[in-house]
Amino acid sequence: MDTINIFLTSDQGEMLDSFEHGSARFDFSRLGSDGPTRLVEGRAWVFVDWVMDDLSGLEMCRRLRADSRIREAHVTMVLERDDIEDRRRSLSAGADDYIVGPLDRTMILDRVLALMSQTKRHRTSRYDLGDLSIDMAALKATWQDKPIDLRPNEFRLLRFFAENPDQLLSRNDLIAGLGKQEPPIDERTVDVWIGRLRRALKAAGAGNPLRTVRTMGYVFDS
Repeated sequence: MDTINIFLTSDQGEMLDSFEHGSARFDFSRLGSDGPTRLVEGRAWVFVDWVMDDLSGLEMCRRLRADSRIREAHVTMVLERDDIEDRRRSLSAGADDYIVGPLDRTMILDRVLALMSQTKRHRTSRYDLGDLSIDMAALKATWQDKPIDLRPNEFRLLRFFAENPDQLLSRNDLIAGLGKQEPPIDERTVDVWIGRLRRALKAAGAGNPLRTVRTMGYVFDS
């Protein structure tokens, strides 16, 4: 049975009961500033409050990305208000996306299940596009056999580009392709995703196969 770890920095992490659904077990836990207090086995999602008791949500995001136990988790910043600057700062600190609180159990599970569905539909596939290879079963991408260091969100973004090479994809296309229409995400968030993906590709020796089409979107040149 797959284990789905859902961590929250709020008290809800201690109040929500774990349950089984299909072939998966969903475990809720509270996450403090020192990171997880238990072994994290399986996939993980973290919901970080903008304001925590002992530090800011931004600093928490930075700590998560530096913590080998949980750095691969999908991180959602829980904003107190829908503010453009707060969104930008969240993404810059390492969050994959954001949602406006307060959260409830339904909102949490809707977000996790939507992202799981996007991954599951493509999990057994392999994409080979020139020097790029994406192994969905292993959740690994390589360029000329050199691993590309990607966060979960950028991995899904690269997979979507690999499915649609040499096609102009608008920011809305990319938001929909990653299953992030609800709640609505500002289109400029996509530019942050693209920047991260470009840096990862460049570090792996891929150069810059992502071409910007001004005011229209992006093309992955094969």
